[in-house]
Amino acid sequence: MNITTTIDGTRARISPHGEIDYTVLPPLRAAAAALPVSVTDLLWDLREAPFMDVAGLHLFFDPATHGSPLLRTTVTGLGPQPRRL
Repeated sequence: MNITTTIDGTRARISPHGEIDYTVLPPLRAAAAALPVSVTDLLWDLREAPFMDVAGLHLFFDPATHGSPLLRTTVTGLGPQPRRL
């Protein structure tokens, strides 16, 4: 799994490239946890993630993943399979 993180001021975009399951959950959580405290908006860009199991839901909705309850999280680029979750 390749993960691209882009930070622009208070906004961050994390783009995983590959399938999201429990085996890749730790590096994805680490990418979110490594964001500076100045980041207030996180966008998960899933255009390059064709498959996602329930681990993705844990990733997006677990406040421990982000380190801050004030972080606004958005998801974009959901393909047909992840959208069904």
